[in-house]
Amino acid sequence: MHKYFPHTENDLKDMLAKVGVSSLEDLYAEVPQEIRFQGDYQLPSEMSELEVRQLFERLGSQNKQLVCFAGAGVYDHYMPSVIPNLLQRSEFLTSYTPYQAEISQGTLHYIFEYQSMMAELTGMDISNASMYDGTTATAEAVMMAVAAGKKQRKVLVSETVDPKTVDVVKTYAHFHGIDIEMIAAKEGVTDLAAMRSQLSAGDVAGVVVQQPNYYGIIEDYTGVADAVHEQKALFIMNSVIADLALLKTPGEWGADIAVGDGQSLGIPMQWGGPYVGYMCCTEKLIRKMPGRIVGKTLDNRGQRAFVLTLQAREQHIRRQKATSNICSNQSLMALFVTIYCSLMGKQGLKEAAELSYAGAHYLCDELLKTGRFSLAYQQPFFNEFVVRYDGDVDALQHRLREHGIFGGVKVDDHQLMFAVTEKRTKEEIDKLIELL
Repeated sequence: MHKYFPHTENDLKDMLAKVGVSSLEDLYAEVPQEIRFQGDYQLPSEMSELEVRQLFERLGSQNKQLVCFAGAGVYDHYMPSVIPNLLQRSEFLTSYTPYQAEISQGTLHYIFEYQSMMAELTGMDISNASMYDGTTATAEAVMMAVAAGKKQRKVLVSETVDPKTVDVVKTYAHFHGIDIEMIAAKEGVTDLAAMRSQLSAGDVAGVVVQQPNYYGIIEDYTGVADAVHEQKALFIMNSVIADLALLKTPGEWGADIAVGDGQSLGIPMQWGGPYVGYMCCTEKLIRKMPGRIVGKTLDNRGQRAFVLTLQAREQHIRRQKATSNICSNQSLMALFVTIYCSLMGKQGLKEAAELSYAGAHYLCDELLKTGRFSLAYQQPFFNEFVVRYDGDVDALQHRLREHGIFGGVKVDDHQLMFAVTEKRTKEEIDKLIELL
């Protein structure tokens, strides 16, 4: 019946006898009938390659391409066209963790370069290369803080951190016995007085903030690192990595751990993933860092070589005793980020950030001129901001979509969050304003 399955009838009988059942259906005897799928799968008959291509072209033509003015953690940045071609080179493209250095020099090399770039962008000492996305990287940083604190089981998280990230952190924390306590927000930024009060109560392993925060606001964290360190806790900062081309780095703010998503470094939005999380830290925390770290050395011929360092493979397969269970992550998106940063260079990253910043402020000014919008927070923002609208937010977004524009992210019934990247032109912004 299944010509691609290697098992014979005798093989199936032997396996069923080994587990003590008489048929394949008996394997599912404990699954209630009411939740089993009834009927046939709606699968088309077999097709030729040409027919399959035509089918997907027809399906793809049903998608409506929108000009994106939305962000909230995912941004429509420019992707140099050469990246997909370089990604597929055989010395880079692999699905396996590069434990065997002799045959993994290409993978190890780009991971080393990726780590160097992330460390420079964040102003931190060390970077790893094994985080899945920004939310899980933040959750791993929380666990790392608790592991470093040993007896402290509480972590403070600002209410200005992206709610999606907070949800993931709370899920991780629940299953690791960690207490998450939120720091109140005041006028769109972290209430530092409330944070200091919560710190003084003790038993705090770490404090998590975001820069720019969820509302796009650039927060002032002067003195926060000192306050956190006075209580023997770790300061964790989540950032949109592309914005760090212009902003003060987590290292300059005195952070112990810098985390976030690398999607803003040219990775297409692609319906929510795959993305890449980054994690950087101070040198003293390197032994607590999850995932892998690649180092550079010399081989017995004196030539440059790259190897996994400071941790053995066995560290990843110790289940509950492991630093983390993130291990066989192929780092394909880390390679994407490495190529992007290499092509853009320092000046290119700065120019992209400057264009995003300038575009957002131009859009904001034009929105305010209509008389129908007002800034939700009187705070400095980067390339994203929240405005109040005096009409029906849902109707407004629907109207924009009808004209090919994805008009921001709805915060509540009266507030919208707009984002602008270097891809948005003045003509596109003016068209949005004209429609309003």
